[in-house]
Formats: sequence, C-alpha cells, structure tokens
Amino acid sequence: MRKERRGTDHVPGRPPSNDQMATEAQLVTTAIQLAHTLGWTKVAHFRPAKTAKGYRTPVEGDGAGFPDLVLVRERIVWIEAKVKGREPSPEQISWMVDLIAAGAEYHLIQLDTEWDFLESVLRRIP
Repeated sequence: MRKERRGTDHVPGRPPSNDQMATEAQLVTTAIQLAHTLGWTKVAHFRPAKTAKGYRTPVEGDGAGFPDLVLVRERIVWIEAKVKGREPSPEQISWMVDLIAAGAEYHLIQLDTEWDFLESVLRRIP
C-alpha cells in the first residue's frame, strides 16, 4: 500500500488536521485506509489522470461519472467524494440517481467537512 507523506502529525485513517490543506485525492487515499482499517474486504477506486483537457479516467461503456469508491463487506457502498467548492458533474448525478433507484446504498460525501459522516457509514453494520 502506498503511503502519503503529510507530516509527523498525520494518523492513517484520519484526514489531515484543519491547518493542512488536503486535496480530494489525498482524502480519498485516507478514506481507503480507513475502510481497510474497519474491515472492508474490497475497496475500489479508479484514479483519474491529468490531461490537457483536465482530469480523465479511462472508461468504456457508461463509465463517465462512475462513483469514486465502491466498498464491499457485508453490504456494497457507493461513494462519490467531493471537497468544498466541487460539485458533482451531470454524469455523476446520473449514476447517483440510477444507483439509488436500483436500491443501492449511495452517499455523496464532502470529505473535507463530513469525515465523521463517512466514518459512521463505514462503521455501520446492517
């Protein structure tokens, strides 16, 4: 597992303190660490690459807007991760609507301000 270097006060599975600016990518990496710490057996994240046209994740089919995290334990959880000032794209909203309509457990979480909510989702056992 790749480790992020953020300073001596960073604890794995916890976001950086408020005085440290964290990117969405850093927070997603920390969320993955937390999920593994809490016993999630499968965690998938497809990291986008920066291109001349912005960030892109190579996908086929209807993959545009696919949620950031898919977690599997005794249930499947779909999470779209955001940080303050970033809104979901129309494609992300389409995935959200369709997954919820299909009965999926889906969460849109602003990781830099809703970390406690993420922890409660990951700790919950049905």
